[in-house]
Amino acid sequence: MIPYPALHASHGGIWIATAEGTRAVGRGEAIALAADTPLILLNAPLIGQRLGYAELSGLDLLELFAFLHPARFTVPTPKGLARAVDLSPPESDEDVAAFLREAAAALLAVPASDWPEREGAWSAVQALTRLRWPWAPAIGPLIAKPKEHERWLFGKLPEWEEGAPRPAPRAVTIGSDEAEARLVELTGHGAEERPGQRAFAAAASAAFAPRSVRDAPNLVLAEAGTGIGKTLGYLAPASLWAERAGGAVWLSTYTKALQRQLAQETVRLYPDAETRKAKVVTRKGRENYLCLLNLEDALQGGFAGRAAVLAQLVARWAAYSSDGDMVGGDLPGWLPTLFRRNGPAALTDRRGECVYAGCPHYRKCFIERAARASADADLVIANHALVMVNAARGRELTTRPTRYVFDEGHHLFDAADSMFAAALTGQETIELRRWILGPEAGGRGRRRGLQARLSDVASYDEQGGLAIQDAVDAARHLASDGWLGRIAEGAPFGPIEHLLAAVRGLTYARAEQPGDAGYGLETELAEPTPELIEAAAPAAAALDALVRPLVTLGRRLEAVLAEAPDWMDAAARARVEGAIASIGWRAETVAGWLALLARIGGPVDADYVDWLAVDRIEGREYDMGLHRHWLDPTRPFARVVLEPAHGALVTSATLTGGGDWDTAEARVGAPHLARAPARFEATSPFDYPAQAEVLIVTDVKRGDLPALANAYARLIVAAGGGTLGLFTAIRRLRGVHGRIADRLAREGLPLHAQHVDPIDTGTLVDIFRDDPAASLLGTDALRDGVDVPGHSLRLVVMEGVPWPKPSVLHAARRLAGGGSAYDDRIVRARLAQAFGRLIRRGDDRGAFVMLSAACPSRLLSAFPPGVPIARVTLDEAVARVAERLSLTPIIGHEAAQLG
Repeated sequence: MIPYPALHASHGGIWIATAEGTRAVGRGEAIALAADTPLILLNAPLIGQRLGYAELSGLDLLELFAFLHPARFTVPTPKGLARAVDLSPPESDEDVAAFLREAAAALLAVPASDWPEREGAWSAVQALTRLRWPWAPAIGPLIAKPKEHERWLFGKLPEWEEGAPRPAPRAVTIGSDEAEARLVELTGHGAEERPGQRAFAAAASAAFAPRSVRDAPNLVLAEAGTGIGKTLGYLAPASLWAERAGGAVWLSTYTKALQRQLAQETVRLYPDAETRKAKVVTRKGRENYLCLLNLEDALQGGFAGRAAVLAQLVARWAAYSSDGDMVGGDLPGWLPTLFRRNGPAALTDRRGECVYAGCPHYRKCFIERAARASADADLVIANHALVMVNAARGRELTTRPTRYVFDEGHHLFDAADSMFAAALTGQETIELRRWILGPEAGGRGRRRGLQARLSDVASYDEQGGLAIQDAVDAARHLASDGWLGRIAEGAPFGPIEHLLAAVRGLTYARAEQPGDAGYGLETELAEPTPELIEAAAPAAAALDALVRPLVTLGRRLEAVLAEAPDWMDAAARARVEGAIASIGWRAETVAGWLALLARIGGPVDADYVDWLAVDRIEGREYDMGLHRHWLDPTRPFARVVLEPAHGALVTSATLTGGGDWDTAEARVGAPHLARAPARFEATSPFDYPAQAEVLIVTDVKRGDLPALANAYARLIVAAGGGTLGLFTAIRRLRGVHGRIADRLAREGLPLHAQHVDPIDTGTLVDIFRDDPAASLLGTDALRDGVDVPGHSLRLVVMEGVPWPKPSVLHAARRLAGGGSAYDDRIVRARLAQAFGRLIRRGDDRGAFVMLSAACPSRLLSAFPPGVPIARVTLDEAVARVAERLSLTPIIGHEAAQLG
């Protein structure tokens, strides 16, 4: 057995385990011991938070697991780790510390076994030893030095290959009967008859018919209730069309959870792993993927301390990863959180700094490999944001998809709202400055400015070289490092910082309220002060001086491509093409800023909503500036994405949520197309009246945090856990968690929370799903897209009516959308989405509780027809929840898990 003691801390207590046994200890003793002795831990940041000792470090078993089994996931709990190392899970909190010592011994025995991830481990542990990784002395001697020299990561990653351009898809028609026949193949002959799913597949096939009129796609809107099986319903016609037409269908979702589910469902289509790898590709934004150049910089001294340890573990993972996706891929979501904020973001391309073919790792790049694989794939799984970005400014013009499926289609409006917005803020301008100038005085890192990236073009093309220099000179007028401090001190430097200072002054003057809580401030851009008008003119001049050379440079680069000089090999061409795309969308961004500045003191444009904002967290300012959103963001979405497409299916369980079909069409941009969409509706097969009930608690006073916390605690205890608690404000979530976590722990009911636990949201959901006694508190991200079927989720509790936040943007849309009726539609949609978390299978049972005496009856149509709805006291609600959920059958694999 390993000689080190183990520490476990929960809301129920703190325990230390040694070879002599386990004993309970106080917080002070635990902290003192951790400071003096290497302790075995499971998730050090979480244990440190529970001890109130943020700097806690030690022998974290999750780090050891990540080293030994890169690209392999485990739920980061004692139960999850026990399953991963084939040990019996601890039966209670008191047993966890002793279990951690057993788990450590099991993991340290891995090198002596038939270890599939052995390659690269010896070299990695040597580097980790030099970095004083706590596990290195224990694991290092157990890994034998290989007989042959191990190749470095960058030498063994496979290179992608350039293929011939794919021909345009053929015009084919997929009959509804053919779609239904493919569906039978996917579900299996003899499977349960699902008429709704068959009808859905038949209706979806219309989106794959040949287009008859330019800019008029075959648009199908399909609302399919939970349980219909819409994923296989659209995979049937989509896969059939891709095979026959020789084109790619892009399957777009809003959440990463559905992306993972889609990838799993394609196993039915392509059981062979190699075939599936060629036919199905998952694409995400560049910022999701590991950047090999950033990783190389980190491994060669760019990172220090704990961040350098993370870089080594990420390098281990990269050698075994299927796609290099650091966010939702096969990198465990908990791994970056173990290192707090030390490094994860710096390992991806979050600042648009990619040099494309100028990178020494270009031919091994995960991003480029995914892009090329998707060009030849039949099915490309993506997200709404990436689809819109690619359509608006993607480099892959020749492989632009003609067929889309938008699942979670009720989120298209929100995705378009983010994509087609403009923000002239300090953070945005400083990022542009860094992209153009590269490292400035005192700066470090491998980022290069325009002059360094395009030096060969500048030496070849005089006009291009002059444009680069003009852009560099103009970029010096943008906000620079230290801008926030200078503005706070009343000493802004340069025209952009003077503009931001004027924005800040006017925003505070008009938006700050007595008792201000220290969060974001905003005010509409109306009746600007003379100070703001005066600041806008020089700022506009500075931006105009920047956009002109950027546009000129883009044209000169296109001319150089056309001339194809002798020095331009394939790599140089790819680099110049990448630069054209990058410069183009940045020029568009600056042009959008100029249009926004023209609004100051100018006429109102009815198509847009403009406002000023100061972004703050608990009183600390982190950004400020001007914002512009489309009043109806589906207009640019329809023009940029839908019109060029030949067909699109938009589907969701709540497509008409909160309204009717006219509302659904308006939320996806259908009114802006020349051809009206087809409509399809299939109701859920679930027996909602028998499976669920809605309880509206009438005696929890609004604003009474202790009463709210008491209500949550009593309901969770009544349900025996398995509760998803939804909040509209982070402060109330934290307040409730702080009041009830210890209380629930004494009942043996773990409580996890977004914005409290130092764990990413995806992992929190995994933990919740894995433990039927656990409960989870969260905000908007958990109201939609969380799929936890079975006994693990049997109660949903909302703190109140989820009214929209009264922002400038919402006020404008409310005015245009019918006033209070617009608010009602939004609330009904949110309630429908939240209720949709509860019943995911035919044998699920549960209750939905809303802690709001003032919930208007007109909103209750959000719930499925026939579901019992009752207004009750908290005592009655607790009794009904206990009665309903105590009778809930726990069957199949869940019974085995609980046993």
